[in-house]
Amino acid sequence: MPIVHDWLARRAALAPERIALIDAIRGERPISWREWNASANRTARLLQDVLGVRRGDRVAVLAMNCTEFLDVLFACGKLGAILQPLNWRLSPSELASLLADAEPVVLIHGPDFQAQVDAVRSQAPSLRHVVPLEDSPSRRPEDILFGSRDSLSDAPLPPVELEPEDPWVLCYTGGSTGTPKAAILTHRSITANAANTVVSWGLTAEDSALLNAPLFHTGGLNVFTTPLVYVGGTSVVCRSFSVEQVFDVIHRGVVSLVFGVPTMFIEMQRHPRFDSVDFSRLKLLVSGGAPCPMPVFERFFARGVDFKTGYGLTEAGPNNFWLPAGEVRRKPGAVGVPLFHVEARLEGDGDEGELLLRGPHLCSGYWRRPEDSAKALAGGWLHTGDLARRDEDGCFYIVGRSKDLIISGGENIYPSEVENVLAAHPDVAEVCVIGVPDAKWGEVPRALVVFRPGADLTEARLLEFCQGRLARYKQPRSVRFLEALPRTSAGKVDRRALVASYGA
Repeated sequence: MPIVHDWLARRAALAPERIALIDAIRGERPISWREWNASANRTARLLQDVLGVRRGDRVAVLAMNCTEFLDVLFACGKLGAILQPLNWRLSPSELASLLADAEPVVLIHGPDFQAQVDAVRSQAPSLRHVVPLEDSPSRRPEDILFGSRDSLSDAPLPPVELEPEDPWVLCYTGGSTGTPKAAILTHRSITANAANTVVSWGLTAEDSALLNAPLFHTGGLNVFTTPLVYVGGTSVVCRSFSVEQVFDVIHRGVVSLVFGVPTMFIEMQRHPRFDSVDFSRLKLLVSGGAPCPMPVFERFFARGVDFKTGYGLTEAGPNNFWLPAGEVRRKPGAVGVPLFHVEARLEGDGDEGELLLRGPHLCSGYWRRPEDSAKALAGGWLHTGDLARRDEDGCFYIVGRSKDLIISGGENIYPSEVENVLAAHPDVAEVCVIGVPDAKWGEVPRALVVFRPGADLTEARLLEFCQGRLARYKQPRSVRFLEALPRTSAGKVDRRALVASYGA
């Protein structure tokens, strides 16, 4: 059964002059649905007619948040192409591995990342075109500027019929193995998440959301952005997170919806303006991506704000639960009850166990990883690897992780990735990386290292070794030197014992 895939054309037909986007990067410039659809049509023609992108081709984007990024997302939807958003925090070697994985035919990049693109383009034989968003002296003659779309027609493109299971976005996630995996977000899953969010969270065409979460995350793409397109609301597009900007738009009532990771809310509460900002016009303030400290809830409650915590993951939505207004202060930290088209159950004894999810909002698996896909979606349920409990009212709480994943400021850090880099140091004999609590980021990595006999290794030299080999947020913030790593009876490194001894 074909599915509606040209969302902007539908919105432009239904409400052409209503405001779809506010470009806060260019002075809060309003963009109507008609204007946005026209811009996305020109972008689709650039991809198809000039760059040769066809249905199923991957289009990679390495850029800060901008309206052009959103144009590419919905242009891919129009064509049946697949967006591969790249995490701009990654090192060139990490980016090269993602390009090798998805084999995009086009790489679109912002001016901030020219050096990274120069470093990886020769390692990506699939690339037929590199497309800068802005001109620069280092642009190669063969590189076609994104702005060349402006001379192209904004007329509707020839119709294409897509199926619900056709991929729309490859969004990278992973587990404790440390190997990046791309969750395949299909037209079905993105549509279902939007419908779930609209009908369960009560979004309307009058709502507007602050979009400052990075668009390489499902949080930036799908917590509010695609649901608001679905219902006809407005997104305020910001380059990145800025406390002053957040306070400005909230205080002036520009937005009714705000999503962020705990680090953002901690920074907001540390700012001297926190106690004077008018939060009264906010409809929803929700935290996700990592556990949020209880003092953050309490301080928002003291300001009269019903601050909520959400639970989601790239493979499922990411929106899965809703905490009704009457329960917010009675059950702080609870994620709530499943959304309208979401099923949740616990695998284990009683009312606590591993959280399993089912519904049309699930991804279709992992890109080119059939074994991982089959394991994660065994029996039609997504096995999240997260531990949860359910109270007598059917309300869910996330109580821990069964994986060794470290979540720092909403970013996933896989211990084995960091361990592999550290183990490459000639003076390191063994290493284990754990997460330790951090007041700002929630968690940060700590390296527990056994060095080789006779080595003269210091913490400073080992941390310096990580620079350029790992994204900054993955680099350990501290090192502890041990004589040996404890082992389990099976001969594996006893991570639990290390966390107990060195995780404070």
